[in-house]
Amino acid sequence: MFFERHEGGEKAVLVHLEIKDEGTREDPQEFIELVNSTRVLIAASITANSQHLNPRFLVGSGKIQEIRELVTLHDADVVIFNYALSPSQERNIEAEVKARVVDRIGLILDIFAQRARTFEGKLQVELAQLQHMSTRLVRGWTHLERQKGGIGLRGPGETQLETDRRLLRVRIKSIIRKLDKVRKQRDQSRRSRKRAELPLIALVGYTNTGKSSLFNALTDASVYAADQLFATLDPTLRRLNFPDVGGVVMADTVGFIRHLPHKLVESFRATLEETRQADLLLHVIDSSDLERLDNMEQVHLVLNEIEAQDIPMLEVFNKIDLLEGVRPKIQRDEHGKPVRVWLSALSGEGLNLLQQAVSELLVGHMVEGALSLDPSQGNVRARLYKLGGVLSEAYDDQGQLILNIRMSRHDFERVIKQERLKQSRFSHKTFSKVERKDQNVLKSRGLY
Repeated sequence: MFFERHEGGEKAVLVHLEIKDEGTREDPQEFIELVNSTRVLIAASITANSQHLNPRFLVGSGKIQEIRELVTLHDADVVIFNYALSPSQERNIEAEVKARVVDRIGLILDIFAQRARTFEGKLQVELAQLQHMSTRLVRGWTHLERQKGGIGLRGPGETQLETDRRLLRVRIKSIIRKLDKVRKQRDQSRRSRKRAELPLIALVGYTNTGKSSLFNALTDASVYAADQLFATLDPTLRRLNFPDVGGVVMADTVGFIRHLPHKLVESFRATLEETRQADLLLHVIDSSDLERLDNMEQVHLVLNEIEAQDIPMLEVFNKIDLLEGVRPKIQRDEHGKPVRVWLSALSGEGLNLLQQAVSELLVGHMVEGALSLDPSQGNVRARLYKLGGVLSEAYDDQGQLILNIRMSRHDFERVIKQERLKQSRFSHKTFSKVERKDQNVLKSRGLY
């Protein structure tokens, strides 16, 4: 990457701010988990209560003195704040405590840099880091004078700060061009899925709620899953079959966190596009987390930011194996529609209930009715049986084979197209759960 990264093993002093404003409050336990996700060693921690934030140091001068003493006592390399600092506040605090200062945003960016594995993920993280760094360059170059040229080239020249900012702009533009190329490739794949009319299900949720574990349990995939924050950065897509629905595409996405840096949301917009294009969102929630209600609210805030708030959602309360007396179940609204499933991705309890709930919610992607075939069209009958769409069969008085079918719209449309069944009749007598747009497609083909 363009910027330098520390090699790890540094000692850190943690500073957590207790602020009464719920809108800016940070969870101290989550802060420790974030730090533990890095290669930094926690030497000491300190809590500051602040009703009015100091515009120069964020905290009071007395607290700055305590931090400086802890840095000296433990020979700490870095001071990490559980709060977003302005560039000037970072510089002021560094000058006082004589150690490098990192705020919450910088900490999250560093974790993302460690977790990114794919080419796209690394580009997205680097873009966010460079954009964050661009306002803080003065910190590293205040000791440098203007560069001078040789004989005949003397003049005011370009300051090292200006040179570095220019190089940053060049690198940022280069990354944006590469990400645009990746985005176009993703759009092409997305259009292919749309042509195939496969429903897209996206897993969303707060970080470390078990999304990747659930994804692996449903798809038999081997996505990296660990009990740590931001174990997944790069989206993974798999095709699988759901009962009564057929083929669907499932996407595992990056986890959210409260006060997720806006630059990260912008940088990961191509990745989060999978969420925006989904037909159904599975909001995975850690049922054992005491902060789950606040975490759920943070997820909804991010969904609003990426304009995905209107997509149908099913809440999945995971990790019930950590709770006593809680059994797998489906909770429904007053209309009988599934709204919440309780399960354990680790033990597998309740996975069948999740499949049942998803199938009910995706029923709009199903067709149901009676298909009339000539006795010579046994190949069509065999294909429909192979797809698991035949409920029963019988012959009418004219010797026509009547198949009662229920299957995914995608599979049915593919059979109709490939077998050229334009003269066949698809009865709508039992066609009660098909959407209007599906009826129009069938009418246009003389099948409804």
